[in-house]
Amino acid sequence: MRAHLPTFHRLVVLGCFAILLAGSTQGYSNGIGGDENGDGDVALAGCTCHNEIPDNSVTVILDGLPYHYSADTTYTLTIQLIGGPDIDSTSNTGGFAMRVSGGLLAAAEGFENQVQNWEEDGASLSHTGSGAATPDRTWMITWTAPQTGAGPVTFWLAGNSVNGDGIPSELDRWNRLSVSLEEGEDAGDTRTVFSGNGEIEPPAPVETHVDLHHMGAKLRAHWLGLLGFAAVILVILFCGFFLRYGFSRHYVGRSNLLKLRIKHLRRGDQL
Repeated sequence: MRAHLPTFHRLVVLGCFAILLAGSTQGYSNGIGGDENGDGDVALAGCTCHNEIPDNSVTVILDGLPYHYSADTTYTLTIQLIGGPDIDSTSNTGGFAMRVSGGLLAAAEGFENQVQNWEEDGASLSHTGSGAATPDRTWMITWTAPQTGAGPVTFWLAGNSVNGDGIPSELDRWNRLSVSLEEGEDAGDTRTVFSGNGEIEPPAPVETHVDLHHMGAKLRAHWLGLLGFAAVILVILFCGFFLRYGFSRHYVGRSNLLKLRIKHLRRGDQL
């Protein structure tokens, strides 16, 4: 019996299928935007490749929004995700996709390697490979408001908390929010908007230990404060003993002259 060898056409088809299959099982750790999920823009539709519906156990926070925006003004905003799988600092923790209907989005100073414009679109923003491994699922961005007369601007934001295995699955959790800003007088006050069930539990603080030999001025100030407190206590005790025994007529160590003076005063026969 003669074996049938696969033709070149079949090999190409199988190779493409394998690439697509491999790509579908990997998370978008280098950022995501546009219609990557086939359900519309990710910032609006959400991370449906992980779960079909959003999960309110994940709180998506957008902080620093003005109540009204001034034209051509740049605002610094903070994106944070709370909830979802436990954070593992050795792997990816989460990501986001954001879009605005007006103005320009960009990374804040110091976050240039964690945030990027999706396909160089100034109205779309996402995380980078480094930003996907942020230890607190927090990113700082800027938004430059459009010119005067642009009207209301809508923000769409989708955030995804992941378990770090690199495979989109039901173990990951995501949520989204949207908010609109009107042009007007900006008094400088800002607000925080969020979506979720409101049960916000911040991550546990990281325990750190500082060697006493490296505390420097802080340690010296601490000990000086304790010595000052001890000195005040000693002065109070000394004054108490002095008042108790320094003017008591029953104190054995009092001089005869002082005893005589006290006796003279008590008799009332002073000259």
